[in-house]
Amino acid sequence: MTAAAQPDVDHVPWPPELAAHYRAAGYWRGQTFGALLTSVADAYAGRTAVVGEWEGETHRWSYAELDERAHRIAAGLRALGIGKGDRIVLQLPNIPEFMSIVFGIWRAGGWPVFALPAHRAAELRHFATQSEAVAILTVQRHGGHDYAGTAREVAAEVPSLRHVLAVGTAEFAELAATQPVELPDPDPSEVAFLQLSGGTTGLPKLIPRTHDDYLYSVRESARICALRPESVYLAALPVAHNYPLSSPGVLGALHAGATNVLCPRPDADTAFRLIESERVTITGVVPPLAAAWVQAAGRTERDLSSLAVMLVGGAKCGRELAARIGPALGCQLQQVFGMAEGLVCYTRLDDPEDTVLGTQGRPISRDDEIRIVNPDNPAADSTDLVAPGEVGALLTRGPYTIRGYYHAGEHNATAFTSDGFYRSGDLVRRHPSGHLEVVGRAKEQINRGGEKVAAEEIENHLIAHPGVLDAAVVAVADEYLGERTCAYVVPNAGKQPTDVELRRFVRERGVASYKVPDLVQVVSEFPVTGVGKTSKRELRAALTALAKDR
Repeated sequence: MTAAAQPDVDHVPWPPELAAHYRAAGYWRGQTFGALLTSVADAYAGRTAVVGEWEGETHRWSYAELDERAHRIAAGLRALGIGKGDRIVLQLPNIPEFMSIVFGIWRAGGWPVFALPAHRAAELRHFATQSEAVAILTVQRHGGHDYAGTAREVAAEVPSLRHVLAVGTAEFAELAATQPVELPDPDPSEVAFLQLSGGTTGLPKLIPRTHDDYLYSVRESARICALRPESVYLAALPVAHNYPLSSPGVLGALHAGATNVLCPRPDADTAFRLIESERVTITGVVPPLAAAWVQAAGRTERDLSSLAVMLVGGAKCGRELAARIGPALGCQLQQVFGMAEGLVCYTRLDDPEDTVLGTQGRPISRDDEIRIVNPDNPAADSTDLVAPGEVGALLTRGPYTIRGYYHAGEHNATAFTSDGFYRSGDLVRRHPSGHLEVVGRAKEQINRGGEKVAAEEIENHLIAHPGVLDAAVVAVADEYLGERTCAYVVPNAGKQPTDVELRRFVRERGVASYKVPDLVQVVSEFPVTGVGKTSKRELRAALTALAKDR
């Protein structure tokens, strides 16, 4: 049944014939997250599962210890009356307790609703209201913010919230010490958690993921990234985000019996310290963070020689930045392009260099269906295809791509086609090899007097300038053209390129004149989303305020 036919449900199921095919193909194996942890704890009991810092101390848990802690938390949650299908808003920084708590919730039959540390009362209220959550589980204070206080403020306004639990309190310590009890395993085909949609504009939608579909993505990601028990994965980004959670993320590392190192802050000093001390072999970052690490690598005295692979994703990594990563950090670049709604693409470790630098990878599954359709028609269905090699809007469906958002019937009717393809909003070009090149976002395409400007293309040109660390191009309203382009630029340390110099540089790289930014603003840093992506919503808000002041 399609999202349109069943518009406002917890979980829009895959059609029975496709579900049967995915099981027969071995994608869906009938395993739950709790069963996964039990199996790896049996296989790697004494190996280190998690390393993390909390309250000034470094904690190291073996797989056996992580498994025991998760069992106790599950029992404690059940003792509070939290069980099958109950939603729990989970907002934790990168601390070891994230791992034990999330598996404890899964074992209790609950659904984590993954909030990011950057979220505040407005977002938490939205998540709790939308999901009808019964609890918020967070920390007392972190990074100067009173998380427990914010959670209590939200709980006073959302009737479904019965509990606010905070790591570090006596109440949570008592819960985490509960004697384990035997609990029934959930149905692997049922919803396991609610992830958040991109959230660079507006409040995120909730994405229902099942044990079956998500664990397929985790297993394949671990295989493609060549994770093994000797691997050490550094979670540099907020671990609740889909990318560091599963691409291959902490769950991919856990599936492989590897070690997860939870980085408390993503800055180069902190990350490089942990790469050196824990002999990290693989990590994943977003492009702005990659740019900052590349710059810092030239002046660090840390030994980064253990780092073999850096994944870059979350947003397109332009070719100019991609080419700098390997030489600067002494590791192999692996590009990843995906979405919390499902589809994940990777460049492979044996791909030619030109493919790694110039594309964002190919899908993980032979049953990932890709359609590239007319970008000028927002309602284009899966038959309105562009010519091979042309840029178009990406539609996708497959064994781990959702068929509908959680309780979002009206939105589902436009976000999905009648035959179940998800309209991702990405503009892509497919290469003959099957690799996708991300050109931009349909909603980030600037219409300058009828001429279309892809923001990411111009950003890539600007980043090629030796004085530029990062760039973001946004639209600004114009009385005559409809929209003009404005480029925000963060300079490299010790550099201060002028707007005239940067506009001339872009023009001299041979682009059409209408693509040269109309305005250039040099700023010290960009506003970012909770996972570290550049927040173009805030950049646009700044432009609006600037226009009003003039």
